[in-house]
Amino acid sequence: QVQLVESGGGLVQPGGSLRLSCAASGRVFSINDMGWYRQSPGKERELVAVITRDGSTNHVDSVKGRFTISRDNARNTVYLQMNSLKPEDTAVYYCNMNIRALFGAVPRDYWGQGTQVTVSS
Repeated sequence: QVQLVESGGGLVQPGGSLRLSCAASGRVFSINDMGWYRQSPGKERELVAVITRDGSTNHVDSVKGRFTISRDNARNTVYLQMNSLKPEDTAVYYCNMNIRALFGAVPRDYWGQGTQVTVSS
């Protein structure tokens, strides 16, 4: 069984910073892409950033220059450093990992439980 556990959300003022973490535990043989998504009330879940196994990254235009995704393969963990936060960044943030649980198994996607980020004065 694989679990993703997120941490680091909270309330921050505009212009502030937060760092989200998401760690995979359980039966993990290897992890391909890791990513962060977010969902605001009344909106669909959207991709924020993704990082490949070799460290290549892609960020959605609205967060480029402000957010940075990174990963620690030894700890099976993905991070999202969020700087210069804006009220429109308010959302529930979800981590996603494409995980191969056993050697030779088909990889599948797993999701974290979500963590609330609220940007407000």
